[in-house]
Amino acid sequence: MTATASGREAPAAVQRHLGWALVVIAAAQLMVVLDGTITNIALPSIQSDLDVSASTLAWIVNSYALAFGGLLLLGGRAGDLFGRRRMFRVGIVVFTVASLLGGFATNEVTLIGARILQGIGAAIAAPTALSLITTNFPEGAPRNKAMGVYAAMAGLGSTVGLLLGGVLTDYLDWRWVFFVNIPIGIAVLAGTKLLAEGKPEHGRLDVPGAITGTGGLIALVYGITRGGEHSWSDGLTLASFAVAAVLLSVFLVLQTRSAHPMMPLRLFRDRGRSGAYVTMLFLGAGMFATFYFLTLYLQQILGYSPVETGLAYLPFTVGMMVSAGLGSRLISRYSPRAIAGPGLLIGALGMLWFARLEHDSSYATHLAPAMFVTALGLGASFVPMTLGAVRGVLPEDSGIASALLNTAQQIGGALGLAGLTTVAMTTADDLVPDASGTFYRAMATGDAALLDRAGQALTEGYAAAYLVAAGLFVAGLIITVTAVRGDKPDATAPLPAAHLG
Repeated sequence: MTATASGREAPAAVQRHLGWALVVIAAAQLMVVLDGTITNIALPSIQSDLDVSASTLAWIVNSYALAFGGLLLLGGRAGDLFGRRRMFRVGIVVFTVASLLGGFATNEVTLIGARILQGIGAAIAAPTALSLITTNFPEGAPRNKAMGVYAAMAGLGSTVGLLLGGVLTDYLDWRWVFFVNIPIGIAVLAGTKLLAEGKPEHGRLDVPGAITGTGGLIALVYGITRGGEHSWSDGLTLASFAVAAVLLSVFLVLQTRSAHPMMPLRLFRDRGRSGAYVTMLFLGAGMFATFYFLTLYLQQILGYSPVETGLAYLPFTVGMMVSAGLGSRLISRYSPRAIAGPGLLIGALGMLWFARLEHDSSYATHLAPAMFVTALGLGASFVPMTLGAVRGVLPEDSGIASALLNTAQQIGGALGLAGLTTVAMTTADDLVPDASGTFYRAMATGDAALLDRAGQALTEGYAAAYLVAAGLFVAGLIITVTAVRGDKPDATAPLPAAHLG
């Protein structure tokens, strides 16, 4: 009887254990993804409270993206070498401590430093969380279910971040968009005792590759930002580009010579896979630009509250859900190029719609439709780009091939936002000198006429940035048509997990 009872109880106990393990991993993924959007809603409040300049404001977004994307591959490798649960805990601790520092930040420098630290924590936690699924869940239905929940957290996190960021900023303070991570992080850490460690692999970390690659990207983004704010012939601007060129060149040399490269260059030998990575750079730029400029426009120009801003993004969420679901169904019947091509075209049309922004554009007839159309394009492109990146790779390279796509999205977003912010600032400042500073000074003094002029200048800047973003989508479309594979997928081959960026 005992044996029978225990025989019946053991599967239930295992199921409960796996269920709680999935909750821990999903909560960690939700926290990391949530931080990519929750801060966007708070940007105007942060800018006003800490007196952040327009050019520096973008670094609050980019510092996280660069650290996350630049160190993502290294974080995943660290989990393989030193233990996935151990490194998962390290990532959560770093992310949680960084969130505490960000919440108590008293100036832009400390806030950006905290965001870099958050990105480092996310770069360790996110890939090890995905690896822990394979370690803790048996193949078949349990692992597939866990992967589905993990992927769902990526989409849910973006939506929850927009809504929660609005609520916290409106009813508490912008600092709570960082403080909210602390109880989640503590709960996740407590739950890690439910996770199996897994057997560490042999090898070593490509630390020189991580330093040169990430450092080169930071120098490049800084050069783009400074060039727009000061001058393209400015000494520090030119020095930044020179440093970026040297570091990125050294990075490529190291990747060719290292026995354990962070970014195996063999993955780029396939033209279709390389095309998928480059296209994802453009997709990341478009997505970052949509959230960043639209948030500033809604709150600064139209006067929306943070909560209203979060709710205003619902058409974007609906569009992403509709097109991503449709793309997932079509991907077994059509080539990645046949799905992503129209998606990029639709995305470009959405950006052109945004490029017609005016000082008093209607939400119902302009902003909501433009959001929906842009989201349709983005959602339709992510899934086929994921398939294009992982098809044909060796089994041992499938993880790194998928992770590279996430890295491409983050890096593309950072580079794109730096360039588009420069376009927006330059356009606005040509109409009204120091348009962003003038806007806030006019608000403080109650000068309605100056406020209106500065607001119109900022709107023109946002519209110009969206026009360039439309061009980036068209460039992605050209690359997709000419480089990404056009053959139909093997119906018997398993599909990759949804894009987890």
